[in-house]
Amino acid sequence: MRAAAVQLTATEDTARNLATADRLVREAAAGGADLVVLPEKWTVLGSDAAMDAGAQPLDGPALTWAREAARELAIDLVAGSIVESREGHDRHGNTSVHVGPDGEVRATYRKIHLFDVEVGGRVYRESDTDEPGDEVVLSELDGGVGLGLTICYDVRFPELYRILAVRGARVLAVPAAFTVPTTHDHWEPLLRARAIENGCFVVAANQVGRHGAGYESGGRSLIVDPWGRILAEGPPDQEVVIAADLDLEAQDEVRARMPLLAHRRPEIYRWPQEVSI
Repeated sequence: MRAAAVQLTATEDTARNLATADRLVREAAAGGADLVVLPEKWTVLGSDAAMDAGAQPLDGPALTWAREAARELAIDLVAGSIVESREGHDRHGNTSVHVGPDGEVRATYRKIHLFDVEVGGRVYRESDTDEPGDEVVLSELDGGVGLGLTICYDVRFPELYRILAVRGARVLAVPAAFTVPTTHDHWEPLLRARAIENGCFVVAANQVGRHGAGYESGGRSLIVDPWGRILAEGPPDQEVVIAADLDLEAQDEVRARMPLLAHRRPEIYRWPQEVSI
């Protein structure tokens, strides 16, 4: 199976973003990709006003395009995440959709962990505009390979990835818009750790460059194998497609030699009731 990650610069211009996504997804498919992953908020990224204006329902133009493209190109397409408008909800969903080669929606995942942090002297409050999801979502690629759906800040919460692996994920998708400082210091070690500890492939598509409202992402999209080796890496400053072959037989060998999932002791683990910071 060949996987590709699309690295692009989303702006406040939704039409421009869709055209860029279409061009790069087609490039990935022309290169033989069976699975293509877009980054987080590829449809629009910028000011709160721009995000409000660019928010779309699941039957809006972005995912209508994703379904048509996946069917035409005969690929599994993880449509990164979109800024989802939902009737009856005051805040947006940060929502990832997996579309199969038949153009049908296989799974929908809403980001569980929201980015309420301070990085590089800037405060981010994703929960002011976005509503967190409440469901762990495992999908299935064409051919039956388990696909775990996650988004960006989720990668800092290993318990989510362990649950996906235990449920059958062999590939983990990580659409992201990692900031420049966190891309520099945390991006690679976090992704490699999630791959190693779960014996999974990780396909991580990051945004790159300057967006609206002073946002800037660090690129360096990665595809990592279950041994933690980097199979493909994007640059820190360009819109590109990266791709790599995922050897599922080699993954079976890694999991047989290092049976981490079988060695778990869930009957021993106990969650503390309070968090000490």
